[in-house]
Amino acid sequence: MGVEAARPGFFTTVEALRLRSWLLGPGQPNTVIDQFDAEDFTLIVDDRADVHISSKDSRFYLGWFPLGRPGTEGEGWKLAVTGTNAVPGYSISFDTETPAEIVTTTVAKVLATSHPLQSNSARR
Repeated sequence: MGVEAARPGFFTTVEALRLRSWLLGPGQPNTVIDQFDAEDFTLIVDDRADVHISSKDSRFYLGWFPLGRPGTEGEGWKLAVTGTNAVPGYSISFDTETPAEIVTTTVAKVLATSHPLQSNSARR
């Protein structure tokens, strides 16, 4: 990018902008959903064809709303992790047009941070 002092503002060239092609469109939601196994997660498809996935301990939730989550403006994905008494949880939302590959990567990172807790009986 170059700046010319004689004219106000700035100028640039197409080469300097480095135009890119960006991943767009919702993609295939199965890339997100296929990350979950029946041993650790429960999957429910409701009467609207929305998909709800929760961990067996109910602290992780992922919802996919192909037509938008009721009561929101185009929310397509809702990920939530319940906190503890000491640390608050969090939630992440994506709209219906967010590429599934982006949601897949985010979910994979969240799942990678989890680990099973040992029960009291297993620690003895």
